[in-house]
Amino acid sequence: MHTVVVETTGTTAEDVIAVARDGARVVVSEEALAAVAAARQVIDDLAAKPDPVYGVSTGFGALAVRHISPDLRAQLQRNIVRSHAAGMGPRVEREVVRALMFLRLKTLASGHTGVRPLVVETMADILNAGITPVVHEYGSLGCSGDLAPLSHCALTLMGEGDAEGPDGVVRPAAQLLAEHRIEPVELREKEGLALLNGTDGMLGMLVMACADLSRLITSADITAALSLEALLGSEKVLAPELHTIRPHPGQGASAANMAAVLAGSGLTGHHQDDAPRVQDAYSIRCAPQVAGAGRDTLAHARLVADRELAAAVDNPVVLRDGRVESNGNFHGAPVAYVLDFLAIAAADLASIAERRTDRLLDKNRSHGLPAFLAGDAGVDSGLMIAQYTQAALVSEMKRLAVPASVDSIPSSAMQEDHVSMGWSAARKLRTAVAALGRVIAVELVAATRAIELREGLEPSPASRAALKAVRAAGVEGPGGDRFLAPDLAAAEAFVRAGELVAAVEPVTGPLA
Repeated sequence: MHTVVVETTGTTAEDVIAVARDGARVVVSEEALAAVAAARQVIDDLAAKPDPVYGVSTGFGALAVRHISPDLRAQLQRNIVRSHAAGMGPRVEREVVRALMFLRLKTLASGHTGVRPLVVETMADILNAGITPVVHEYGSLGCSGDLAPLSHCALTLMGEGDAEGPDGVVRPAAQLLAEHRIEPVELREKEGLALLNGTDGMLGMLVMACADLSRLITSADITAALSLEALLGSEKVLAPELHTIRPHPGQGASAANMAAVLAGSGLTGHHQDDAPRVQDAYSIRCAPQVAGAGRDTLAHARLVADRELAAAVDNPVVLRDGRVESNGNFHGAPVAYVLDFLAIAAADLASIAERRTDRLLDKNRSHGLPAFLAGDAGVDSGLMIAQYTQAALVSEMKRLAVPASVDSIPSSAMQEDHVSMGWSAARKLRTAVAALGRVIAVELVAATRAIELREGLEPSPASRAALKAVRAAGVEGPGGDRFLAPDLAAAEAFVRAGELVAAVEPVTGPLA
């Protein structure tokens, strides 16, 4: 099994995905443990002094004015976890919780939070045991950290609350820890606060969304090329010299992807022989511009994610010179903005894909294809309602594109009077990414069927490879009406797993 080593310097997107999705083992380096121990000594020294220090010997948030005596500090740390574990609604996905825990571990290992090495090592043990705390959909405002989600994780560390075992069964956390010989942690000064005060949930979801969107944008380039081919469109708009004079890198990459898929096609430009068109519709001609803008948005989001992956987000923090300082680094605005931006890009990419699908199904605009790509139009409905489903998904994605990050709602007696709503932005982006995969899958079903209906015309080698792979995946070709949902589900799984990209790359070479 792959092992991820946690250092003081942060982590990578690849490591987050390895832990969250692939169950990679986590090891904290000796250097990180030494830095953690050094920072802890600073906290212990401050705790022994009479002067109040936020998070060490005071209450929290709006209650920070109260000095807490030494005999109540362990109770204070337990209480903040218990009281903040106030999430509601359905459980969030296992991969999200694992990403959340791993990213919190990353910050704890930085040597800036002041927890004991024991806390860091126990969190790694819980991840390695496959124990996943029950975390709920609602409870984070994306400021002062993803408080409720992280609190539910900290509750497991304490041996309280519920968690899911490696067998997928939810049981009391204390029972799961005992089965894996993990001792619950008795929290001390600063530790409860340090476990809760980060942007880890929204960041984990951003990292995974970036990976998924990268694959989906490439898949959308392929389906756009297939649709262009099925509609007998012109590939001349993909010429590199046209994209060089508007030098957005994403646009050039998408145009190059489409050109590679269409190389050697016997369908592109065929319409000019018997049904001249001056230009193809925008949904065909402007596909690289729209997908390319999505690519460039994704590149910016990855830049923000990489910065955040290198960060140590906590309040207060222990600086290398021994100072313990309050700060606002827990505010989720940088992450929330790009989460919202990606939802906009995903919605527009879905919107243009749906327009291409509709064009394939409309006999008045498809240049000779049967209505709805039906076997016997009138008796058969073909892919009519598949496009309805696609349209419903696009409509929802437009609603999901409304930014969460512009909506702040004050909390904590107006102490936390401006919040990022980054967790909410991340949750709606996950829904949008899943919907985009379904939209692309419907276009794939329509475009491959349409290409096969162009009898006597030979598609490109890459298109033939895509056709062969999608049929092998259980998506049937042209013919009479049948139960369509299984075909759409098979196409969705095919796209989501990256199999469309994998099918054409042996012909095209690596795509962007």
